[in-house]
Amino acid sequence: MAGRPAVPHVIWARPERTGRGPRPAFSRADIAAAAVRLADEGGLDAVSMRHVAAELGCGTMSLYNYVPRKEDLYELMVDAVGGEHELWEPSGDWRADLRRVAHQTRELMRRHPWLPRLMSPVYGFSPNALRFLEHCLACMDPLDAPYGTKLQLLALLNGCVTTYVANELATAERTRALPWSEEQENQVRIAYLGGQIASGAYPRMAAAFTEDAGPIDLEAVFAWMLDRVLDSFAP
Repeated sequence: MAGRPAVPHVIWARPERTGRGPRPAFSRADIAAAAVRLADEGGLDAVSMRHVAAELGCGTMSLYNYVPRKEDLYELMVDAVGGEHELWEPSGDWRADLRRVAHQTRELMRRHPWLPRLMSPVYGFSPNALRFLEHCLACMDPLDAPYGTKLQLLALLNGCVTTYVANELATAERTRALPWSEEQENQVRIAYLGGQIASGAYPRMAAAFTEDAGPIDLEAVFAWMLDRVLDSFAP
């Protein structure tokens, strides 16, 4: 916001509302919920201080008393949806627990398709993020590895899930924008690809399709990816 000093700060270290005046009309939870509703309905681009203020029924300038920057608003949003993670008693099988974490994260991102765009280490230290991180580390207690290695595993796992879901969402968005059906699109592309493979110009691709020309099972691919990541960290 113009006129505010360009100094770093952590929104969680600030009081809920700055300045003098009457008791705050909104909580951070109210603001985050409004922003999440806008993002769920219209995507991240639908989120602005003006739109959030309108959703809450207040003036845009008054909202800055609660959230000084748009980046802070994003951080509130990420923390809010992070609170949807289910935290359970670790089973003692760190691989099974991390698979559960990965599947839960995937569903969370599908529920909030804008979330992959905001996945950043900068937003990884909010209250709900810290609780979730502590939970994940507890799940890995049986893994004989330094905490630095465990954090690397979590970062890699989160990066793989985020990239996978982002591709899923991008494909779904493109499909919705097509003037024809997904089946029609696939038929045309498969026919073209088949002609190219049959030309003899791509012998290795032809061998690959000979081995397995069936449809891709995206759920099986996701499970395979998780296993490869976890296997790489197993003792």
